[in-house]
Amino acid sequence: MGAELSKTSTMDETSDEPPTSAVLLDNCHFSQVVFNDVEKFYVPGIDITCYYTLTQNIVPRRKDWVGIFRVGWKTTREYYTFTWAPLPSDVHSDRAVQQQIQFKAYYLPKDDEYYQFCYVDQDGVVRGASIPFQFRAETEDDILVVTTQGEVEEIELQNKNLREENEELKASCASLQKQNIALQEELSKAQELQKSLESLRSNTDKLELELNSLKKENKHLKELGDCRVAELHQLKEQIQSVTSDKEHLETRLKTALDHMDQLQSQVLSYEKEVENLSRLDRDKTEQLESLKEENRQLRMATAQQQQNCDLMKELEEQKRLFQILQAEKNKADEENQKLREENDGLLRHLSQARAVSSFSVVSQAQAPIPAPEVGGLLFGNPYCAAGANLGAGAADLASIRKCPMCDEVFPEDVETSQYEAHVQSHLLECPLCSETFEKSNKQVFDDHMFCHDLE
Repeated sequence: MGAELSKTSTMDETSDEPPTSAVLLDNCHFSQVVFNDVEKFYVPGIDITCYYTLTQNIVPRRKDWVGIFRVGWKTTREYYTFTWAPLPSDVHSDRAVQQQIQFKAYYLPKDDEYYQFCYVDQDGVVRGASIPFQFRAETEDDILVVTTQGEVEEIELQNKNLREENEELKASCASLQKQNIALQEELSKAQELQKSLESLRSNTDKLELELNSLKKENKHLKELGDCRVAELHQLKEQIQSVTSDKEHLETRLKTALDHMDQLQSQVLSYEKEVENLSRLDRDKTEQLESLKEENRQLRMATAQQQQNCDLMKELEEQKRLFQILQAEKNKADEENQKLREENDGLLRHLSQARAVSSFSVVSQAQAPIPAPEVGGLLFGNPYCAAGANLGAGAADLASIRKCPMCDEVFPEDVETSQYEAHVQSHLLECPLCSETFEKSNKQVFDDHMFCHDLE
């Protein structure tokens, strides 16, 4: 009831509630504000003055406040009474600033429980707490508190040592972060060096191809004569230079790989150091976890490089498959060329047959065949019969059309367009290069289209 009355009275005075939060005691920072000259007890019914020091680790803000809490509080919502903390003249000072505020006697607790001052920022987080004290009249038993005061001073000394140890851990962690960043930069440089070495390898392969071509040219130059000996000697020197460059590049690559292994071992050793430091200071767990995450990303980058190697192997396999398919395509093109030549021959033969048939019909109409002489050979003239058979065969060819694909026979009265449409129905035409294939060889047509897709 007393706490509620005190809160109500304070709100009436300031017309505003202090900012609080549900942050637990473990997440507070009690070393940023230090309370000075705190008495063991205060006499009830008298105004009290609270003295405190703002360290350089805190930046005071307009909504900061100082409250009186009963010992054993869990969150900043459990204050008994409070007063707004005044802003210092230099908010961003790099030195400690002495401050003081006064609590009116009317709002102070009336019981003899233990209380303490707490400095709370405008986010509702405790930045400093005093030693416990009571509100009661002075008695003769207070002389026995000397021992308790010594213990309090010992606790303050321990807190000071812990703060110093915490600062040392912070400095050590910052140093490890700088070392980790330096290692990452070295690793990125090694990766760039590896990329340049891969580029040099590709150039070396090109140079090897050029070397092979130069060897062929050298052989040709030998066949031409002795006048090319000087030029051949120069080519040999170029080959030796390329070979020495290749050996030099391979040596550099091996050195870079060894350096990368050393960097990875150093990264593993730093991981162990970070894990040991995490056991000593739980407040730095999040920073150590971030270091672990960065190292995990390094491993992922290494795995990505391995995956790139696998992709290169797969690409080489695809190139080999493309070469095989290209060879099959060339073979199919040769077969198609042969089929085209056969088809052209059949069409020429068909046109010749039509010409012969038309010529024979005209000849028969203009000059009828003479009858054999009675006084001739015993068995007659065989050439006359052959001529008659030739005319009949030409007439038969003119009246009969035969499909070169399925051997289907068409009568004379069938139109040419209908005959050509029938022949075309047996063929598949490439929409890209207009090359034709028989429907019976659909696999050849599909391979031909696949080669166009690869191009």
